[in-house]
Amino acid sequence: MALYVQKFGGTSVGSVERIKAVAEKVKGFRDNGHQVVVVVSAMSGETNRLIGMANEINDEPTPREMDMLVSTGEQVTISLLAMALHKIGVPATSYTGSQVGIQTDSAHTKARIQRIETDELQADLDDGQVVVVAGFQGVDEEGNITTLGRGGSDTTGVALAAALKADECQIYTDVDGVYTTDPRVCSKAQRLDTITVEEMLELASLGSKVLQIRAVEFAGKYNVPLRVLSSFEGGPGTLIIADSDKDEDSMEEPLISGIAFTDNEAKLTLLNTPDVPGVASRILGPIADANIEIDMIVQNVAPAGDYTDFTFTVAKGDYKQTMKILRDQVIPDLGGGELRGDDNIAKVSLVGVGMRSHAGVASKFFRVLADENINIRMVSTSEIKISVVIDEKHMELAVKSLHKAFGLDKSDIEAE
Repeated sequence: MALYVQKFGGTSVGSVERIKAVAEKVKGFRDNGHQVVVVVSAMSGETNRLIGMANEINDEPTPREMDMLVSTGEQVTISLLAMALHKIGVPATSYTGSQVGIQTDSAHTKARIQRIETDELQADLDDGQVVVVAGFQGVDEEGNITTLGRGGSDTTGVALAAALKADECQIYTDVDGVYTTDPRVCSKAQRLDTITVEEMLELASLGSKVLQIRAVEFAGKYNVPLRVLSSFEGGPGTLIIADSDKDEDSMEEPLISGIAFTDNEAKLTLLNTPDVPGVASRILGPIADANIEIDMIVQNVAPAGDYTDFTFTVAKGDYKQTMKILRDQVIPDLGGGELRGDDNIAKVSLVGVGMRSHAGVASKFFRVLADENINIRMVSTSEIKISVVIDEKHMELAVKSLHKAFGLDKSDIEAE
């Protein structure tokens, strides 16, 4: 007998028919003698509907009341799924995040889990029940309902699996695993049987939308086996494992796990800024104060030696606000400088633990882009990642060319 925590996203429970299908899937695991905890999101589109109604009433609602409102979406789903399980003879009990004891801090709309009380939950499992838990939510020390941010149901699932020491946390979604890149862009993308936590964290942070970053971090921190599966078709999915569990022989191969990309980036450059200590802090400090996250940074010394050009990227949604901060606050503080911006860029990244033990990945990466006449505007690297900023119009060409060049196409794999 094994203990599984299974999380089903919004599309997986998007209708009464799909909720019934989830109940049948859960019943299959229980009939095989396993204990099951099910974590569900709100039905597809429900959270957006609730947010829309809130904005019609007040375009600046308080975060506490927003949490109170949007948390109701999951409450609908857990009760319907419990009813569906009862209908097919499976004893089940549904719980909201607060009822099951998911304690968080008080950061409304983006709370973080601090601890989980599992005694009552474990008692239900030992009694033969399926436990159905509302994802995305918890409660703070003062009893206020909190939410974990978009995609927070993944984090709920992994956190419960860690607290219960589950044999596996299974994330059911509308894709059947983690792919070498987005199949909608590259039709020859292949599903990976396994991927390390470290690689998955890089892919998630660089644009892959399969899993929430915090969920992967939880899995790595607490050594939770994490599997991505399809709600709508069979298959083994993709197992996300600790780096130490990777097959030692494969570590010696020139292994590239995937290519991530995003066009949700904008580039800003301050030209002719003073080349003195503290300038970077004076540029980025006001931006950080506005809660805007910086991604890539490049600083170079101008020929004269007294001035430098400072370039960095932010999310495209923060582009206009960042431009305003630079223009109104930073440039006057620096006593001058010329501001340039570009929101027609994309970031393309190559990820793989094999980079640690295989030379030549970077040179090949750059050569492939050069052969396609794609100009590189910025570069960032780590032990297992290379990222470049290019013109947005070249993004798909870059992804397809790199995917083929590094042997990730289905036809290449099958030929081996």
